[in-house]
Amino acid sequence: MHTRSWFLRCVAAGAFTALVAGSLPAHADGMIVGLITKTNNNPFFVKMREGAAAKAKELGVTLQTFAGKYDGDNDSQVAAVESLISAGAKGILITPSDTKAIVPTIRKAREAGLLVIALDTPLDPIDAADATFATDNFKAGVLIGEWAAKTLGAKAKDAHVAFLDALEFQPTVDLLRDTGFMTGFGIKVADPMHYGHETDKRVVGHQWGQGAEEGGRTGMENLLQKDPDINVVYTINEPTAAGAWEALKAAGKEKDVLMVSVDGGCPGVKNVKAGVIGATSQQYPLLMASLGVQAVVDYAKTGKKPQPTPGLKFFNTGVNLVTDHPVPGVPSISTDEGLKKCWG
Repeated sequence: MHTRSWFLRCVAAGAFTALVAGSLPAHADGMIVGLITKTNNNPFFVKMREGAAAKAKELGVTLQTFAGKYDGDNDSQVAAVESLISAGAKGILITPSDTKAIVPTIRKAREAGLLVIALDTPLDPIDAADATFATDNFKAGVLIGEWAAKTLGAKAKDAHVAFLDALEFQPTVDLLRDTGFMTGFGIKVADPMHYGHETDKRVVGHQWGQGAEEGGRTGMENLLQKDPDINVVYTINEPTAAGAWEALKAAGKEKDVLMVSVDGGCPGVKNVKAGVIGATSQQYPLLMASLGVQAVVDYAKTGKKPQPTPGLKFFNTGVNLVTDHPVPGVPSISTDEGLKKCWG
């Protein structure tokens, strides 16, 4: 899935497409802050760029943004980090596509004196970055798992559960959400470092949708061929859920399946309101990126690094379960409340 080595050479020559956020005023001594996301087209990362750009403008620093061509495109992210080191950036905010493969390049950036903050997706190991600003992704998974199990009630013990995950190499955010859902639903996690080894007969299987609608559609089609009686679908994010629903609708099964997801973007919350998704865990990417830019500027001025939330290895930016069908014992907010909070 990775691009060829000549791509990196082209990048070094300036052929890589960087989305530089306008001609932001450089009042802070020309300070550059970099934002590197997995892709450009996912609404989650669009909102991250908006949050980072607004905070950069407020603080008078220059924001340079980069993105991979697809989820999993590590080569582009490596090239972006190297470009920011060469540009003399003070810090980098990154949602890593390959949480292990990017680590040597992140180490190079830190050795060059840049503050590196992972957003949303922790590096593997998490301390490979100076800090991580993220949703508690395991908790996000637990919330939708608990909600699904309690919604089904006694029927949960005979469920046919399909998983539409992100990438086959299981980056940290993918693993945390998946195993969180299993924990909440009551499926024993066979290996806390990998999913896919479950012995629970309720698990139909896993497909990898790359966090995109097309992948969700194809993955759902494959899983339905394996088991046409699927009645619970976990999805890594809401674009994947939208694709899965199209496949279910085409098979005439959209009313027979309980689907849950993570993100809480405005389109996703609208899909909860419409009944496409039963419940979603809402996270706050605009806040993550805004806090990240502020942390880089503070570090440049004071040398102080951001600290994690007490008891955690990352700074928790919060999560809320969004559903119009609340269940006892699982805290949630309505879609009306979710629409007020969705990535604003």
